[in-house]
Amino acid sequence: MKTPFYGWTVTGCAFVVLFLTYGVQYSFGVFLAAMVDDLGWQRASLGGAFSVYSLVYTGLSGASGKLTDRLGPRRVIGLGGVLLGAGLAATSQLRSLWELYLWYGGVAALGMSTAYIPCNTTVVRWFIRKRGLALGIASCGASLGILAMPLVSSAIVAGAGWRTGLLSLGALLLVLVATASRFMVRGPEEKGLLPDGARPAAKLSPCSRQELRNEAPAATPDFRPREARRTFSFWLLLIAFAITLTTVTVPFVHVPAFARDLGLSAATGASAVSVMGLLALAGSILLGGASDRIGRKRAIVIGLSAKVVGFLLLARATGPSALFAGAAAFGFFYGAIASLFPALVGDLFGRAHAGAITGFLFAGAGVIGAWGPVIAGYLRDRDGDYRLAFTLSAVNALTALLLFALLPRPRRVDPPARA
Repeated sequence: MKTPFYGWTVTGCAFVVLFLTYGVQYSFGVFLAAMVDDLGWQRASLGGAFSVYSLVYTGLSGASGKLTDRLGPRRVIGLGGVLLGAGLAATSQLRSLWELYLWYGGVAALGMSTAYIPCNTTVVRWFIRKRGLALGIASCGASLGILAMPLVSSAIVAGAGWRTGLLSLGALLLVLVATASRFMVRGPEEKGLLPDGARPAAKLSPCSRQELRNEAPAATPDFRPREARRTFSFWLLLIAFAITLTTVTVPFVHVPAFARDLGLSAATGASAVSVMGLLALAGSILLGGASDRIGRKRAIVIGLSAKVVGFLLLARATGPSALFAGAAAFGFFYGAIASLFPALVGDLFGRAHAGAITGFLFAGAGVIGAWGPVIAGYLRDRDGDYRLAFTLSAVNALTALLLFALLPRPRRVDPPARA
């Protein structure tokens, strides 16, 4: 009986880690409302902790990617699960505002920085021909987590309170993420394999493993991080992704409030967010798998086109039909970009240093893009509605689409580094 390719085990573990981490991350709003009622603190003060959290976890993604290349995903993701779980557990016991910023905005964010980049770049190492499909499956974990975990968190908070809820989720993350990380092997060469299962598993000597690494097929020569940063493609990709991230969390943050502006119920706004999570699943699988056939850039352009349509629908929405249609189009884009971005980086710069290169791009773009929800909120407060904010978000998506469409393959400035 043929042994299944171990890369799919790695993909499944990445799915589990992303399901838990992103599901808990997007459950913050559930706990926020309960904390306001219990502690009497201002929403701005509590929301500020999430802003700090976002800046810390995106800003440290470059370091986590580099550590994944150097130490392997087992150690990095395992330690991240411990930190994220411990940070949430400590947050459940807070009595002062500074503790929220320390344990959630600091420790939990540090743990979260070891999720997206280490998981996805490890999958990149295991696949070439089916890279888009594998990353699409892994990214479904995040999409499904966004869909399911807020409902689970809400039920726990309603039945046992926010402190028990955070403590329970912290313990769950600590155990399950650490367990899943044990099966996250750095690359197929460690198992005596080539990407996509090109050779059956075999116990190889260190010399033979080095030969296997040299024989491994690659879609492009491997760039070192320094070499990648000397290319025009690297910086154009950073700008395009930063523009993309500027509005990527705007609907998650503001659609519930926008629904209330339209005179709809809070449940309708929450349902619109669930629609985003549901369509993100479709975007991850459909465009992730299709990108292996039609090309990564073309798939990203399709995804960004859905984002443009989504924001235009939201900008013109006057009732639930346009609201849900816009949320669906945006969700399709969100799921697609989560899987296509690391796949594109792997295609352009190779497998060997995917963690460091993707991490640097995600950190730089994430720190820039974190301000989108703040700007959208400012425009809403100034104008009294979200029309201009959503229209500018559509223009933002169109700009990113054009930049990705023009993105060339990188050319080495320096000669290839010798192995």
